[in-house]
Amino acid sequence: MITREAGELRLLGVLTLPGVERSVRYARLFLRDTLVPDHLAPGDELLDDMVLVVDEFACNGIRHTASGRGGKIHISLWSGPGVLRAEVSDDGADGARPALRDAPDDESGRGLHIVAALASRWGHRPDGTRTTVWADFRVHPRAHGARI
Repeated sequence: MITREAGELRLLGVLTLPGVERSVRYARLFLRDTLVPDHLAPGDELLDDMVLVVDEFACNGIRHTASGRGGKIHISLWSGPGVLRAEVSDDGADGARPALRDAPDDESGRGLHIVAALASRWGHRPDGTRTTVWADFRVHPRAHGARI
């Protein structure tokens, strides 16, 4: 087990993808294939929320970092007591880090507000020039049939 901000987490899987737009689809499929049926049921609302958040993180990593200029993104899924965590690591944006924008009603820049609304908590951490964004989701084992 790995100790993370959420406590003791167990790595479920990691997927490395090229930093191209079509990789976002594979990130979503990886999430579904890794979490169903052992952790979440097909069609579970929490699964849909997690897919949306991973989509946002992956798109941002490709659009706004070196990952989208010939680099890669890495998707990691973790589980722990009462929590599932999704992480997306990118190749870095010259020291820039993800931040909520002040005007969530603008045409763009709303994604992290959606993340904040869906996840129980989220954040980011630097890894040299790289950045990892993560989101935790509370899981109620009886409600979801999860085996965490």
